[in-house]
This record gives sequence, C-alpha cells and structure tokens, in this order.
Amino acid sequence: MAVLIDTVYQRVLSIANKEQRGYITPQEFNLLANQAQMEIFEQYFYDLNQFSRLPGNETKHADMVDILEEKISIFEKFRQDVGMGSGGVGDLTNSSANDIYRLGVVSYNNSGQYIEIEHVNQNELNNYINSPLTAPTTSRPIYIKTSETAIQVYPTTITSGVTFNFIARPADVVWNFTTVLGEALHNSNGTVNFQLHESDETTLVQKILQLAGIAIKDPGLYQLTDKEENETTQQEKL
Repeated sequence: MAVLIDTVYQRVLSIANKEQRGYITPQEFNLLANQAQMEIFEQYFYDLNQFSRLPGNETKHADMVDILEEKISIFEKFRQDVGMGSGGVGDLTNSSANDIYRLGVVSYNNSGQYIEIEHVNQNELNNYINSPLTAPTTSRPIYIKTSETAIQVYPTTITSGVTFNFIARPADVVWNFTTVLGEALHNSNGTVNFQLHESDETTLVQKILQLAGIAIKDPGLYQLTDKEENETTQQEKL
C-alpha cells in the first residue's frame, strides 16, 4: 500500500504550525516531498549493503535484510522486452521501463529457454570476442551498456527475444490542490501518492521537515526532526 501524500502533507503542516515555523506552500511541499522520497529510496540500497554484512536472524519480519528487500521489491520489474534492432542493438526505452534506476538481469529467449546474457565492461569486450574460449554464442551471449538506456548484445545475430529486469525510480509525487477563497484544498484528481513502503510514512514526514528547515534557514526545525530520525536509526541498528 502506498503512502498517501495528503496524510503526509497534513502531518507536516501540523508539526510546522505547532512549532510556529511558518506555512509550507503546496509548491514547496511537492519539491521537498520528491527530494525526500528519493533520499529515502536511495538509502534502501546503502542500508541493504550494510546489513547484508551483519549476521541476520531467523525471524523474517524482524530481519533488516528481509525488510529492505521487501521495500525494494515494490519497484522491481521483470521480463521487460528490449527493443532490439539490427546488429544486436537494444533500446531499453522501447519497453514499459519509464525510468530505470538499476539494471538487473538481461536474458535471451533461446528457443523457449531463457539464458542470462553476461554483462561485460567495454574494455573487456575485445578480449571476450577474440578468445576462442570466451567468444559469445547464442548459448553464451554477452552485452555491454552503450548508454543509460541502450545495450549492445553479442553475437550481433541476436535481434529479438531479449528481456531485462530492473528497479524503477519512484514516480514523482504531486499534492494537487484547488484554491477556494484563497485556501489550498486537496484535489485527488491529479494527485500522485508516494510509492514508498507504508512503514516509511513517519520517515517521510521527518525528512520533509528537515528539508523545510534547511530551505527556510530554520535550524530549530531541522534539529527537531534530525533528533527524531537519529533515534529511529539507532533503534533499527540495535
């Protein structure tokens, strides 16, 4: 379940008003909300790397690696078609991939059998192609990335049947509103909610307030939420 942006906005306004920090406009909130969402999203991967190095536990719902993988799974897309052209050129934007954050496994459907296409670096390509032992074949294909949204597959005779997995970026959030008698009222039409896991609702509120404190040069607001965020982080790492 997504985090409702209106709920977050009302909580942010309530805390800011309670602390007498001033009004945060919808336009300011949307900017801060998108920045907060991306910071939290990117933190998933840093935290996953950190907790993967630590001993886990047998309680699935209390294991941090399992929790982070569940949060990331919301953004995972599988078996997306690569738009293949002549010469093994692949266009990732021809699929339903609107915004690729991290490219996952690339596969080739070889007569009904999906074969993983190995990723190699540009500077390794000649060594692979020129060696009889590692020369790419349809049963052992390779690819290089030529841009953020394009790949080159070898052998170049592969011009169809290529798919890929990826992790998508969160969609930009929008708290849409209608102005009535000079007051901004929430309008669900055109509103885009957060895609983050519902357990991150409190973190979103804290992060947006932190960013608001920096934007309006109010150290008190930043320190208030930074203290709460540090306490939450310490609890997670105990």
